[in-house]
Amino acid sequence: MTSTTDSVRVWLVERGYTNRDLVILQYATPDGEGVYRRELAPQALEGATVTAAKDVSPSDLEAADEADVQRYADEAARMAEEHEPDDEI
Repeated sequence: MTSTTDSVRVWLVERGYTNRDLVILQYATPDGEGVYRRELAPQALEGATVTAAKDVSPSDLEAADEADVQRYADEAARMAEEHEPDDEI
């Protein structure tokens, strides 16, 4: 990302765990259509700051499952209303 015009704001919509003990953070676009997913080892999460929102490259987004789009849009809207993008979550 070279400038903010080359990025998309995504909001934290889901946090979970894999069967390999990885923490999954999912951020979605406000419309719920695009998803940015990060998998972190629990030890890496200790030193990381999880914020309410991130600015990511559009090429880092995946299409959300159709069944999740509305839920992600609703959660992204709630996060945007209740938090500043840099708030630690």
